[in-house]
Amino acid sequence: MSSEANSLARLSMSLPAELFRQLDVMVEERGLPSRSQLIAELIRHALAEHEAHFRPEDMLAGTITLVYRGSRGRVRQQLAEMQADYLKEVISSQHVFLEDDQSLEVLLVQGPAMRLEELCDALRGIRGVHQLQLVTTTALLPPLHDVEGERNAAARATTKKEPAQ
Repeated sequence: MSSEANSLARLSMSLPAELFRQLDVMVEERGLPSRSQLIAELIRHALAEHEAHFRPEDMLAGTITLVYRGSRGRVRQQLAEMQADYLKEVISSQHVFLEDDQSLEVLLVQGPAMRLEELCDALRGIRGVHQLQLVTTTALLPPLHDVEGERNAAARATTKKEPAQ
């Protein structure tokens, strides 16, 4: 038996019959092997949302998905300026053109929950943004650079290169 299976805890719950039926339909439509998998996913989403609201200083990673309208570049320019204001939080972005003069942009973000919410509020304030959704997770991206570790390694390398006296 795997260590993951050994760390499972059983949950028993009662649901209204209609809600139970809807849950089973959702499991089937998503092609999931069990209700447990769907319920665990829903709980993870709820925990990340809870974390964002009740622990605003905690670090979260996620995506911000925007749909906006505007072909003349004004909206794209404002979005770019806003991303520059949140340079520490916006890791990357992907943009595609949609039908009817609309665009879809997805931002990969990481930072304190409060800063991510501030970024979303600022983006919502841009005229032309029609939809915006933040999806977060408590799992974080690994650090791209360990500045302190790199300094220590450089210092050790310099010490080794100095001739002995």
